[in-house]
Amino acid sequence: MLFLTAFLTGLIGSFHCAGMCGPIAFALPGKKQEGIAFFLGRFLYNFGRIISYALLGFVSGSFGLGIKLAGIQQGLSIGIGVVILLSVSLSYLKVGALSFNPFSLLSSKLVQKLFQSKSLFALLFIGLLNGLLPCGFVYIAVLGASATQNAMEGALFMILFGLGTLPLMYGVSILGQFLSIKVRGKINKLSPVFAILIAVLFIVRGLNLGIPYLSPKINIEQSEMKDCH
Repeated sequence: MLFLTAFLTGLIGSFHCAGMCGPIAFALPGKKQEGIAFFLGRFLYNFGRIISYALLGFVSGSFGLGIKLAGIQQGLSIGIGVVILLSVSLSYLKVGALSFNPFSLLSSKLVQKLFQSKSLFALLFIGLLNGLLPCGFVYIAVLGASATQNAMEGALFMILFGLGTLPLMYGVSILGQFLSIKVRGKINKLSPVFAILIAVLFIVRGLNLGIPYLSPKINIEQSEMKDCH
């Protein structure tokens, strides 16, 4: 259920991503390339994004493992849901979000060269940086990856999230700006609704209700005994 949530979060969030990160996809170099090189370049750009997501998932999953060893994994899941709800609330209150821009770590001349280069490596590198751009749905996915409480599963969670974004984002990088400003505005208005649904899933998952797949029953005492052995 958790990994399905990752893919669906990416699939739903890709509409938001298309509106927010679309300009980067539209500005990618190699527009005059023909055949396989053009499509391969766009794929490498998106592959770069997914690599960055996987690295974020590995780190957040490692953090979640530490929480698991502390014996508060249920609280972690509920806490993630609460944080997502708070982030949605703060966005309505217009509290500033994180504004880290990985492209700012490079000189303006180097960034310009990247977007003018015909190299496939340049497209991959742009994708790697793009994957680190601040995005509400990426934040949600990273929190979800920490709930896996395992570094490799955290990376897998974020890979599935990235794969969920792939169909639309790959299409955007190929077809250009096919979403009007009006359509993007409507999608952005729906984004908080999807975020709230995901938050509720995490909270229910941590309530230990004994619902298969959705909120499986966790025997804390048995878990502690296994850890002692």
